[in-house]
Amino acid sequence: MKRQMTSVRAWLWRKAREEDGSATIPFVIFLPFFLTLVISSLEIGMVMMRQVMLERAVDLSVRDLRLDLWSGDYDQFKDLVCSRASVIPDCRNVIAVELRPVSTITWEPLASGPTCVDRAEEVEAEDLPEFVPGEGDEIMLIRACAKFDPVFPTTGLGLQLPKDNTGAYALISSTAFVNEPELGS
Repeated sequence: MKRQMTSVRAWLWRKAREEDGSATIPFVIFLPFFLTLVISSLEIGMVMMRQVMLERAVDLSVRDLRLDLWSGDYDQFKDLVCSRASVIPDCRNVIAVELRPVSTITWEPLASGPTCVDRAEEVEAEDLPEFVPGEGDEIMLIRACAKFDPVFPTTGLGLQLPKDNTGAYALISSTAFVNEPELGS
């Protein structure tokens, strides 16, 4: 019996000193961190690409609006923005655009944050954000809010993004401009 115990100890000692598979342990320890980093990098890349394209689409559309090259209503302006933001999936249903004049008398700050689409409810006409093209020489504020689902919602950055009740995060683009003065003013 004692001889068996000695041989078992000797076998365990030999196995403990072997270096086969020694690279496996650090790999197993660092793999989750590395995968989280890669997945978060992909997520932040998608967020940044969507934000840049939303900003670009709003800026180009506002230029047309400011120079009076476009005239239309809320839905047509949304279509204009969506046609210029090619990477926004289902753009018509995930974006809300608010346009309103800023009072130069009171300089009243915005009462609330941007109006975003609530994907959990059906959109009614009274739920649409304010969209007033304004008059000549008025300072105008425009905000666009688009909702997106994270690419990897349960890992890395996708887990940390602030989300609404449907699991979507919001990207917001805002800008201000002055309407061209009316002729004869």
